[in-house]
Amino acid sequence: MLPVSAPIRRFEPIWLEWLTLTGLFVFCTWLLGVKGVWQLLFTSDPTGITLVIVVVFAVATLWCGVRARELARQRDWLEDVVKRGPSPLGDPGWAADYWAALRQTRDAQAALDVLLERTHGIHSTAWWVNGVQLKLGLLGKVIGFSILAMQIGQIQNFDPAQSQELLRSLTTGLGVALLTTMVGLVGNILLGLQLTRLDRFADQLVTRAQQHGLSLAHA
Repeated sequence: MLPVSAPIRRFEPIWLEWLTLTGLFVFCTWLLGVKGVWQLLFTSDPTGITLVIVVVFAVATLWCGVRARELARQRDWLEDVVKRGPSPLGDPGWAADYWAALRQTRDAQAALDVLLERTHGIHSTAWWVNGVQLKLGLLGKVIGFSILAMQIGQIQNFDPAQSQELLRSLTTGLGVALLTTMVGLVGNILLGLQLTRLDRFADQLVTRAQQHGLSLAHA
């Protein structure tokens, strides 16, 4: 049990972390554009799967920023109530609603379930989107090898004079397979890093709310 006067444990500045990481993404995007990597990726993939993965990653990253800002705001409200005590007019935030539910009901688990749904519930959808990136990369791999197999199947005789053109057509399918898989893996890793930080921050938010709720119950 923690007394009300226990030192307040500060959380990581998740909003600033996301801004820093996004700034790094923007710089890397610009650098890859200068080096011609984006042009190579998009022109080498006639299926458009690479572009879809990049768009999904960009939208999901912006969502992570919105979510990080909301969690940071909820953290600030929680710490403000812990410092000054509850307001007679009511306090904003998920934690305040959780403490109010604890006072009004004997089912502490139900109140905790509501808090967990608010802090973690929407993250499951984001994790599903993160998995979609990887699946799109695997889909591109299957399509690429299918193109490669069809091109090989169309070869009836080998003409050494046409070997350069033949190699160019065969590498098209192989390029689709490798590039889409690579982009899907990179997007999966980078978005997973952001979602892991959001989950960890949300865990700390729930723990802090529970600790203060217990201190109020035994005050």
